[in-house]
Amino acid sequence: MESLEDLSREYRESVPSDLREAKRFDWYLSELSDDPRIARNAHQRVADMFDHYGTEYDEDAGVVEYLMASEDPIHDGENVFYGREVHESIHEFVNKVKSGARGLGPEKRIKLLLGPVGSGKSHFDWLVRRYFEDYTMTDAGRMYTFRWVDLTDVIPDQDPADDVVTSPMHQDPIVLLPQEQRDQVIETLNENLDAPYTIRNEQSLDPASEFYMDKLLAHYADDLQAVLENHVEIVRLVASENKRQAVETFEPKDKKNQDETELTGDVNYSKLAVYGESDPRAFDYSGAFCNANRGIFSGEELLKLQREFLYDFLHASQEQTIKPKNNPRIDIDQVIVGRTNMPEYRDKKGDEKMEAFNDRTKRIDFPYVLEYEQEAEIYRKMLRNADVPDMHIEPHAMEMAGLFGVLTRVEEPDGEKVSLLQKAKAYNGELDDTDDVDVKKLREEGERKADIAEGMEGVSARFIGDEIAEAIMDSTHRDRAYLSPLSVFTHFETNLENHGSIPEENVERYHRYLELVREEYKERAIEDVRHALAYDLDEIQRQGEKYMDHVMAYIDDDTIEDELTGREQEPDETFMRSVEEKLDVPNDRKEDFRQEVSNWVSRRAREGRGFNPQENDRLRRALERKLWEDKKHNINFSALVSANELDDDERNAWIDALIEQGYSREGAKEVLEFAGAEVAKSELEG
Repeated sequence: MESLEDLSREYRESVPSDLREAKRFDWYLSELSDDPRIARNAHQRVADMFDHYGTEYDEDAGVVEYLMASEDPIHDGENVFYGREVHESIHEFVNKVKSGARGLGPEKRIKLLLGPVGSGKSHFDWLVRRYFEDYTMTDAGRMYTFRWVDLTDVIPDQDPADDVVTSPMHQDPIVLLPQEQRDQVIETLNENLDAPYTIRNEQSLDPASEFYMDKLLAHYADDLQAVLENHVEIVRLVASENKRQAVETFEPKDKKNQDETELTGDVNYSKLAVYGESDPRAFDYSGAFCNANRGIFSGEELLKLQREFLYDFLHASQEQTIKPKNNPRIDIDQVIVGRTNMPEYRDKKGDEKMEAFNDRTKRIDFPYVLEYEQEAEIYRKMLRNADVPDMHIEPHAMEMAGLFGVLTRVEEPDGEKVSLLQKAKAYNGELDDTDDVDVKKLREEGERKADIAEGMEGVSARFIGDEIAEAIMDSTHRDRAYLSPLSVFTHFETNLENHGSIPEENVERYHRYLELVREEYKERAIEDVRHALAYDLDEIQRQGEKYMDHVMAYIDDDTIEDELTGREQEPDETFMRSVEEKLDVPNDRKEDFRQEVSNWVSRRAREGRGFNPQENDRLRRALERKLWEDKKHNINFSALVSANELDDDERNAWIDALIEQGYSREGAKEVLEFAGAEVAKSELEG
């Protein structure tokens, strides 16, 4: 354990060196000259924040993945987001912010995250706020504000308690300069700025600061330099939601008790007796928009607010001002983010009286994940972040849970050519054009059929995660040290009808989807048992190399040397088809499949990597199935049905083979019992 001295040293090293230091205004001008980005507005700073933590370009999806969401570096991956759809939404959100940074319009809009419950929109909003706080602690993200000092020396009626007053709106010190002089400074900054945007600032001082500036300029005969040198200190501004500075969240309260002062601030009643009602010093800048200035305003369940209460958002977004009661307008600078669920959005969407609000909103759809393996990663993340009992998660448990979730979210495909299960597999990257499945068209069809967007309805990851947790605890109570797909299915089936977020009219359909998942799992379990009974890694490698030799000769219209005679012969069509038929590749699509695997091998060769069929899922499955056909006549299938005929050594060998595939010993026994009988039955009947 680290000592208190070590902990204290680590803390000091994490704090910006100038956090506690007050600087002079001329120091600030010098810093701006060296680094013009210090004077960025909120959209520009948030836009740069996303790039600061790193990016990766997903060429297939055409989407930039931001590492703060795909890797979560500052929390060691605890808050990673999964799924193509989610990263597309994040990409769209960032594009809106970056467009706003360039002054293209979205800076005057509310970024409204719209999605079903449990889709991750609130968590993403939370993550953005945490990273913004962290970013403002770095040198790249630093920002400054100012405070008025020694006010009682000049202003006779100034309360001694207010001798030092921090800028109530945490404004950038550059607003202390009159607009003409400020423009001259900004022009120079932009000449030295290396960024895709330009620095702009036409804000007025907040009313209290304007009051102090007027009083001080009058005292110093309009000598601005004297005011700035004698009564202004520059201080570092670090965003903090807990301190309510540069980051603020707003939650709707009881509709009957909503008060606009929660957003715009109110009279400071403790100062009324000191300064009087109309004095700007008697105003309390504690509204959510005031606290969020220079950073991020986050509105939770925004559309649950009364219509009249939303009017403040019209000025805050479009005009970038707020109008407190009995006070002049106050300029604000912030990224306004809202979140809402589907029922509230549908309710407000057709309301003509909401037209102005909707016009000032940029909607970003935040759907559920539609790739079931990515969905499975969400559950694994949940388990990584929890104190899970000593529990072995059996193969396919998380994937089948994810598959069930995805089936409830995707739109039923048109026609009989592609089933719902095939569509889910296509979205997962398992099927493509070689399987007569056009994934792009499926996605376009899904978007067209969906009410708002595909993935905006269905079972949430939260529901599935809760049922996995219940299944884990149930297994613990039963002294089972493993979690199998079968136990997860049982909890799904039991609780579908009892979950408040699942409409009653969907329950029967979801039970049908669960049966599809059971059948899919049975096929996978059978495949695993076959794998255990007949698997031979060396033989698969040998057969794979043989297949590729014949494929390459076929594509090049060449001959191949016979393994036994050494004579040149034509590629063995019968052998190649014996592999391809294991994947149900029809004869008229064989050339497409052969070209696909040929391209894969060529790509690996260019990268200096050898041939390994284990790294091509389709080819591996085909070779495994062929190996099964070649070896199954040597297997005692009666032993799988009748325990009396099963030799302990033989059974243990099969269990050990399943353990090598990732099963626990008890889980291997369960799957051998569940799927072994199916394997034996089909082979004995065959």
